Amino acid sequence: MPYVFSLLVLVGMVFAVVDIILRDEGQVRHLPKIVWLFLVILLPLLGTILWFAIGREYAERQAPRPPQFAPWASEPAPPATAPRDTRTIEQQLADLEREIEEDRLRAEIARRRAQQQGTAD
Repeated sequence: MPYVFSLLVLVGMVFAVVDIILRDEGQVRHLPKIVWLFLVILLPLLGTILWFAIGREYAERQAPRPPQFAPWASEPAPPATAPRDTRTIEQQLADLEREIEEDRLRAEIARRRAQQQGTAD
């Protein structure tokens, strides 16, 4: 009986190590993958529990798909998502500064035109 707990901890540790190795770096939270590996190997019970509780990124649950009755039916189109801005923060700030400068220049041109029309009358 005492071996059952040890065996469960060992199996959990193996699953955690394999899961850590197979995950992309973007799916690992709070610590780098190598630190998670050391944590799970050095502290098998605590490391495994922490990995599955806070270390890995879980996929969002999706609504279950309705069963398809015809094998030749095509897959439904994926839902439309809003386009994501892939620019860096520096690029966004530079674009914002250009827009501010453009607005300032337009205001200056409008002010000068108003002055010219005022003196021409």
